[in-house]
Amino acid sequence: MGVPDRRQFLEAIATVGAAATGVMTTLSGTLSATSGTPAVRWPKLTGSPVLDSLHPVIEHSRDVRTNVDKIVEVANWMAYEELPMPDYQMPFDVGKGTADDLIDFVLTADCVDTAFTDFSTHVKFQVDYDGRHWSDSDALFACMKRAMDNGIPILDGKFLAHVTRPELERIFAGNIELPMLDEKMQVWHQIGSVLADKYNGRFHNFVKSCPPRLYDNGAGIIDRMVKEFPRFNDVSPYDGATIKFYKLPQLGVWLVYAALRKNNQFPLDDLGKMTAFADYIVPVALRILGIMSYSPELEHAINTYQVVPGDSRQEVEIRAHCIYATALLCEEVNNIRPQDQQIIIPQIDARLWTHYHTTWWPHHLTKTIMY
Repeated sequence: MGVPDRRQFLEAIATVGAAATGVMTTLSGTLSATSGTPAVRWPKLTGSPVLDSLHPVIEHSRDVRTNVDKIVEVANWMAYEELPMPDYQMPFDVGKGTADDLIDFVLTADCVDTAFTDFSTHVKFQVDYDGRHWSDSDALFACMKRAMDNGIPILDGKFLAHVTRPELERIFAGNIELPMLDEKMQVWHQIGSVLADKYNGRFHNFVKSCPPRLYDNGAGIIDRMVKEFPRFNDVSPYDGATIKFYKLPQLGVWLVYAALRKNNQFPLDDLGKMTAFADYIVPVALRILGIMSYSPELEHAINTYQVVPGDSRQEVEIRAHCIYATALLCEEVNNIRPQDQQIIIPQIDARLWTHYHTTWWPHHLTKTIMY
């Protein structure tokens, strides 16, 4: 059997379950004794800067709602699925030699692992490589491995810091131009400069300089990724507050952990503080399951393929409720499962992404390099 690609990995760590449909219109909760308004139930998970930042959005949303009763209903069948921890093998034998090589590849790809559909034509980025046809993120990985085969030092910060657009056009040659290529070039320039100046050009040197924790009073690996590499500082304003999402830094660290955990080559002491990776697909899954619902205006915008601007109130609410709802769903699932079968939030994220990434149900359209 060949090495599974990223999609096969996701499919392997989630099993088919029943799918409840329907859209709910209210936020479930107990009534406040003082105001008579629903009191928001908050996940018990603490110590996640992402989850902790969401209070203003969840408590004051206008266009997105989470139905806690539906979360309990879904957990009552999802809890009995396998939902295993991942055992991820990188495609194309990437990182087969050393853990350092794998870390370099995953995190360099993670920097530009966004925006694969042309917004004007809705055509997805695709490429043929190694006798197979690849699309989306898998096509990005394939192009990078193809470049490595051709001797292009694509994992070296010194190269990334000065890569030109014509070089990127050749590296990412596919059925269409890789969407947002100019923005991705700027991302690699920024990332490459930091790696070249501080870490001898390689991500694994950055990782080795961090403690084995996501968050550690500003010194954890996620703490430092968002501080030292502005590209990873995935935050949005909301009513004067700063809302943290950290989709790509969390996803990159999760994929490295998944690939190296079997041999304990990438230990993380606080993995349970990781949240869902707020993107396009997981909100669709939650919407189909009736866990999330939208205002008529937002529902219409999504169903008619209107652009929902990045950092707009509606976009922030979609992403925030995605993280909030998956945290509660994980909590409810763990309330049912025995102690030796407890799960963490990325396992819920993978379960939802896997089963709904090919659905015909439309997702919100936001042009962004953040997810």
